[in-house]
Amino acid sequence: MPQVQKKEDNYKLPKKIKLAKYAGFCYGVKRAVETVTKLKAENPDKDVCVLGELIHNTDVINELENLGIKTLGKIPQEGSGICVIRSHGESPEVIEKIKHAGFIPVDLTCPDVKKVQQKAVELAKEGYFVVIVGKSEHPEVVAITANARLWTDRVAVAATVEQLKKYENEIKSHKRVGVVVQTTQRISTLNSIIEYLTSIAKEIHIANTICASTSMRQNEAKELAKNSDLMIVAGSKKSANTTHLAEILKDITTTIHIENAEELENYKDLIEKKENISVTAGASTPQNVIEAVIKRLESF
Repeated sequence: MPQVQKKEDNYKLPKKIKLAKYAGFCYGVKRAVETVTKLKAENPDKDVCVLGELIHNTDVINELENLGIKTLGKIPQEGSGICVIRSHGESPEVIEKIKHAGFIPVDLTCPDVKKVQQKAVELAKEGYFVVIVGKSEHPEVVAITANARLWTDRVAVAATVEQLKKYENEIKSHKRVGVVVQTTQRISTLNSIIEYLTSIAKEIHIANTICASTSMRQNEAKELAKNSDLMIVAGSKKSANTTHLAEILKDITTTIHIENAEELENYKDLIEKKENISVTAGASTPQNVIEAVIKRLESF
């Protein structure tokens, strides 16, 4: 008769590793990377550059550099060739500066980000006090703010209720408040700010501009986390949507945020103790990074 395996034989079942369906490049990032690569291929004799990092991923930026696509930290006084507006967007003033320097601007602002800019402008024109829910230093929020400020000075940027409280007297006196949201923000952040505004404003117009990709990614990851004893989030620490994803999942189960497969070695002891592991990734995480993470997990 065959021997029955007992616990004391120290036998371990294979790990169950699941990969989220909504992991890796979103539409806006995929479009930006493919378009800028195509621009260089079609214009080999022209300079092609991007104002700021095209996406928050060092490996991708290095690959673009190897193709001859430069990343500019600021607009030079003089330039030539093509200058790409990244998916985070820019203000009309910045685009004019790019033209004045001698570049041909190519606008690759994500369509979802463009909608937030347009909504903020619309609210400003209609006389609302504009509240932008997001991190003030994030390039997407900087661009949204700049577009709104072309029409009104009554603009507040806040990622928490505490940050918004310093505008309380202005909001109370203005009475009408229009709200837009950074596309990669957490819905819980938006909800807490709306709850606060409800207590001080007479009229609130809310535009939930969190992009569909972000919502689907977060909702799927939360469901995976409920049935996992470890969640792994792959993506840049500079990526807002990736860090928000990790923050959300930490409230549900053990979660680690890594930028690449090599970082898994730092958590080897933890990983070896876990059986049900799920992997998700930010919107700027390339497919090859995700595949490398899965492969390394399978080797443990």
